[in-house]
Amino acid sequence: DVIAGFLYAILILVVFHPVVDLIDNFNLTYKYAPLIIITPLGFYLLQVCGQAGEMAAVEKVEEQLAALRIARRSVPSEEPAYLLDMDTSPAAQPGLVAVCCSSQSLRLHDRDTLQFLREYRAQTGTLSGVRFAHSSGSVLFSACSQGTVLCWDARSATQKPVQVFSGYPSNVFISFDVSCTDLIVCAGTEKVEKDTFLVFWDARGITDCASATKEPLGVYSESHNDDITKICFHPMEPNLVVSGSTDGLVNVFDINKDNEDDALISTCNSDSSVSSLGWSGEDYKQVYCTTHDEGFCWWDTAQLDTEEPITLLHVVDVRESVCTENQGLHYLVGGLYHEKAKKLFLIGGTSTGNIHLISCGTDGLSLVGTLCGGHSATVRSFCWSPTDESLLTGGEDAQLLLWKPGAVERSLTKKASLKISSSVQKRVRVHNTSLKSRKK
Repeated sequence: DVIAGFLYAILILVVFHPVVDLIDNFNLTYKYAPLIIITPLGFYLLQVCGQAGEMAAVEKVEEQLAALRIARRSVPSEEPAYLLDMDTSPAAQPGLVAVCCSSQSLRLHDRDTLQFLREYRAQTGTLSGVRFAHSSGSVLFSACSQGTVLCWDARSATQKPVQVFSGYPSNVFISFDVSCTDLIVCAGTEKVEKDTFLVFWDARGITDCASATKEPLGVYSESHNDDITKICFHPMEPNLVVSGSTDGLVNVFDINKDNEDDALISTCNSDSSVSSLGWSGEDYKQVYCTTHDEGFCWWDTAQLDTEEPITLLHVVDVRESVCTENQGLHYLVGGLYHEKAKKLFLIGGTSTGNIHLISCGTDGLSLVGTLCGGHSATVRSFCWSPTDESLLTGGEDAQLLLWKPGAVERSLTKKASLKISSSVQKRVRVHNTSLKSRKK
């Protein structure tokens, strides 16, 4: 492309040389001739340079991801548990990582040392997911199967939540998220009889009404017909939220609208049960999801009002489409969008603990690298930090690991796989490592 650009420049100079002489006769060369010559060439060269710059940025990020090595490993807990979900305190207030465990607890660790700090538990019920408030590293949320979303003060060791968002009597919450402005909390329910709900609360004034119970603002009840497994608010637009379900549907809502019908912007069908989802692309106009049978779907909502197809990529079984040599790919954990590289990546792995980093493009998926020597069992959760280009991972071996580019761990001894008897084993997904054809 660069060579072609220079040849094109020479061609332009040859063709426009007589024109330049003519312009010289009118004493206009100094001001306007460069524009006549450079403008066509400039646009082309800018485009070429832009593409080359984007490719270089992507290659650099892929190299950094492939160079991730273990920097820290958490001390084994007295009560080993699966590490099912995690989140880190906001970049403005770094320092904490919260982990949702199969032992029905949230564990708080120091972000840099992975030292265990304290633990929070629900009085009854199972906790699902964990999120820090976007504006405060001291406010911590988790959904509870007893029909509540609980909020703790991460600065305090007290077990009592500072805020309880109460649902309706039949609600069993299995997913939730908090809007980017921390104004709205939304939780998704299991299907009870014929009903599934997205329930919304006003999250303002948490610290002003400690220990109070908040009632819902309202619900959406018509857009899904099975368990709502994942919810994710838009990173920049607090009125946009996407939900995924075992019914295979991925719905995008604008909650500023007056009713559910008007709020539903788009419905995408993954053709399978949704296991994770998120936003990607420029201005986060794209939505992606992974499925419980290791499928991947990727849509561009910016094309909703155009004639262009909305589907960017649909892979029925990623295990069959990504070449991992002799190591295999057994499952997907989720996706991460790298803002600097403007690139979407998937995190997957093997039942023995290896982690695969997969690059996503509209032309397909490709393996970037494999992180070995860390976990000894299936990886369940991860959290990417764009600040220091590091990765946190947690799995069924009860280990919390911190990966950094080029890091060196003092002890490279791999912990033996922990056979954990989990009280919520039936509630968390079990990956199927075989490559059986999907049943419609």
